[in-house]
Amino acid sequence: QVHLVESGGGLVQAGGSLRLSCAASGRTFSSSAMGWFRQAPGKERELVAAISWSGGDTIYADSVKDRFTISRDNAKRTVYLQMDSLKPEDTAVYYCAASRFLDRSVNAYGYWGQGTQVTVSS
Repeated sequence: QVHLVESGGGLVQAGGSLRLSCAASGRTFSSSAMGWFRQAPGKERELVAAISWSGGDTIYADSVKDRFTISRDNAKRTVYLQMDSLKPEDTAVYYCAASRFLDRSVNAYGYWGQGTQVTVSS
């Protein structure tokens, strides 16, 4: 069982930066792959970035590659998403999720946080 709580969302101007954090509780966190997803109004939830349990492997959506960076600190049971050069199209609710394996699919992730709103103004 993994319980996830996101923080760090807010309102930022285009070109700005935000760092999201996801605090996890539960014994299996350090062996879980972790992902950040987002969902904009009227759109499906999509993968933003994901990281393996060790942090050695990462995957990104093409739309955020070279702008966002996912990382994790297993000792602190926390996953981060550093978001730079933000664009209005990055506006969405961002969710943290846990999975047994590193995967791009929403369906692979069995544990989800409540989400944090990110709004990028033009």
